Amino acid sequence: MFKVLKEDIEVIFEQDPAARSYIEVILTYSGLHAIWSHRLAHGLFKRKLYFLARVVSQISRFFTGIEIHPGAKIGKRFFIDHGMGVVIGETCEIGDNVTVFQGVTLGGTGKEKGKRHPTIKDNVLIATGAKVLGSITIGENSKIGAGSVVLKEVPPNSTVVGIPGKVVIRDGVRVKDLNHTDLPDPTADRFKEMEREIASLKLQLQDLKKERVK
Repeated sequence: MFKVLKEDIEVIFEQDPAARSYIEVILTYSGLHAIWSHRLAHGLFKRKLYFLARVVSQISRFFTGIEIHPGAKIGKRFFIDHGMGVVIGETCEIGDNVTVFQGVTLGGTGKEKGKRHPTIKDNVLIATGAKVLGSITIGENSKIGAGSVVLKEVPPNSTVVGIPGKVVIRDGVRVKDLNHTDLPDPTADRFKEMEREIASLKLQLQDLKKERVK
């Protein structure tokens, strides 16, 4: 147990250049507090002390702003950076060396039973505000871009951006040309398609009017 707690602290020094001392990390890092509270709550949950587990979870949520269901399974060296608003569902499974930022949701779609939350494999990074929803798997060494909404499986070694999330890099190779200023925007693409259809319909109406005049 103490080895795991030590690893929880060490990963913060590796991931956060703002971390200066053990005392500062232990006393002021809400992400660390949330993880430690979850380890206690999860232990109670496994012993079927569900009410006590939820009490610990809710107290942690009140003080940290991070909500982790006691049933969620979290691996070693899990790092929550600036964790306000992070939500992790009951059947979520998180591997080792995973990093998530503020506003991340690992949740369900509301339509599933049983395993209804994501499985996050080892060495995954999920950026600010990203939503990973449903019983899907995020493969090893993958990255989820800020604000993305991921609803489908993500292969290992991939980078996902957009709403809905699309794989833009896989195994180090770009799936399509991508600039930081030109991220995929499926909603905008759909509007452009609608504009083209409207323009086509206008031309057809103009042709019909000309035929009537004749």
